[in-house]
Amino acid sequence: MNGSQGSKLRLWSCAAAIGAATVLHSGVAAAGYNDGKVFLTGGVFTVDGAGGGGAVPWATITGYETRDGINGGVAYTYANLPALQLNVFGGAVGFYDRFELSYATHHLSLNLSNLDTVALVAEAAGLDIGTDPWNSTLKMDVYGAKLRLFGDAVYTSDSWIPQVALGGLYKENKSKELITTLGASKSKDWEAYIAATKVFFPLSTLVNVTARYTSANEIGLTGFGECTGSDCTNDKELRWELSIAHLLSKNTAVGYEYQQHGDNLDGKSVTIAGLPLTGLTNLLGGVVGGVESALTQEKEGDWQDFFFAYAPNKNLSFVIAYLMLGNISVAPDQNGFYMSMHATF
Repeated sequence: MNGSQGSKLRLWSCAAAIGAATVLHSGVAAAGYNDGKVFLTGGVFTVDGAGGGGAVPWATITGYETRDGINGGVAYTYANLPALQLNVFGGAVGFYDRFELSYATHHLSLNLSNLDTVALVAEAAGLDIGTDPWNSTLKMDVYGAKLRLFGDAVYTSDSWIPQVALGGLYKENKSKELITTLGASKSKDWEAYIAATKVFFPLSTLVNVTARYTSANEIGLTGFGECTGSDCTNDKELRWELSIAHLLSKNTAVGYEYQQHGDNLDGKSVTIAGLPLTGLTNLLGGVVGGVESALTQEKEGDWQDFFFAYAPNKNLSFVIAYLMLGNISVAPDQNGFYMSMHATF
């Protein structure tokens, strides 16, 4: 009986301790949590994880926090294209409307019969080109940080000075063998960008311009830089990006995005064992010769999209978009639909 009472006492003590800790944690969270920003002005979840549009990072800090608090969120994005399907999971936290940390992980599923043919030949020859016949997925992790430098995008509508932020991204592509097969120089690299954002309330319109310093091919999904034989380069360049969003109501927006891409892999052949496919045609004969032209990478297209965003409240937002991504590696005309869900806390 005494043992039973002692057990009950210990149980109640533990419950009381957990309850007290929960109340304390809630109090601390409530003290730090803040969601005072205007609807949608913190942006949504980009494919890189940063706060912004679907593809373009903005100068605004993610979430709805003001300078008095912290706000974070998690998100899921899905894009369905003719030959590719992209799933992105991630999250970001904004600190006092000044600093942002973000993370995103990409899973790009490939449905390319031309690449599958080469994978079959490589498999028969005992070569690893980083892709499996009929079942290939590219994986990439993206770590980001953003610092607001000066200006205010929202509350100084009488001034033309935008909000300006400096950001950095570190991207690590897990599919190193496939990156080599596509002729890229590196599977991991960093990017830097500077963004300027301004909301023009008389027009109910947000405008953002971003300059990104990068060597990425398809935002890093097909690597960075390029190799011609053993001669590899990874020269970064400045590329321009644009977002325009028009507020139809306080929690609904439509808009357009543009993202400039590079030309590192334009016209390059897929390689096997470090040799261009064109160099192996004579060795492999008709097995590969018939698909040689189909395995020369297309001119990389700049990305564009038209989007619709809706936030029923400050804890949840949805984005749907029509994507015009152009050519992606050996897959031409990759246009399709995109959806994203972003939950903030």
